[in-house]
Amino acid sequence: DALAAEIGDQAVVLTGDATVYEDQRMAIDRLVGHFGQLDAVFANAGKGTSKGGTENGSPEEWKAMVDLNIMGALYTAHLAMPHLRKTTGQYIVTGSAAGRRHIKGSIYGATKFFIHGFAGNLADEMAEWGGRCMVVSPGMVNTPFFDEAKPDKLHPDDVAAAVLHALDAPARAAIREIHLMPTG
Repeated sequence: DALAAEIGDQAVVLTGDATVYEDQRMAIDRLVGHFGQLDAVFANAGKGTSKGGTENGSPEEWKAMVDLNIMGALYTAHLAMPHLRKTTGQYIVTGSAAGRRHIKGSIYGATKFFIHGFAGNLADEMAEWGGRCMVVSPGMVNTPFFDEAKPDKLHPDDVAAAVLHALDAPARAAIREIHLMPTG
C-alpha cells in the first residue's frame, strides 16, 4: 500500500492467492481494467518444504508446493495469454538454479524442472504471434524464503534487474533464460 501511495496510478494493490484460479482472474481483470492492456506478467510466487527428500517429506507440503510453484504459474500463463497476444507481450516466470540440475531428494527442484520445461514450450507457443517467454533462474536469494538471512547471496534487486533487462530487450531478441548465481 505504501509503494502504491508513493507512485500513484503506476501501481495497483492486489490481494489474492496465486493457487486460486479465480483470484488470479480477478487480479488480471483489475490490472487490464486499470491500465487498459497487459504488456508483461511475472509469475514469481514460489515455496519450498520444511523437510527435504522423498521418504521424509510431507505429501501435504508437496501438494501445497506443486499448487503454488506449478499450478500458480500455469494459471497466470493461461489467464494472461489472451491479453499478451493483443500486445505481443511477455510472460516471465521464476525458475531456480535448483531446476537446472539434479539435487538429491529435492521435490522443490523437481517443481522448478517443470517450470524450465514449461517456459521453453510456452516460448515456442508465444513466438508464433511475436510474444516472448523467459524463465529467470536465480541461485540462492536473500529473502524470507529461507529461515536465516543470507546477506552474501543474491538480493531481490539483482533478480529484478535481470527481469528488467529481459523486458527491455528489442522485440527481435528473445531472452529465454537468465541464470543468476551469487558470487559468494
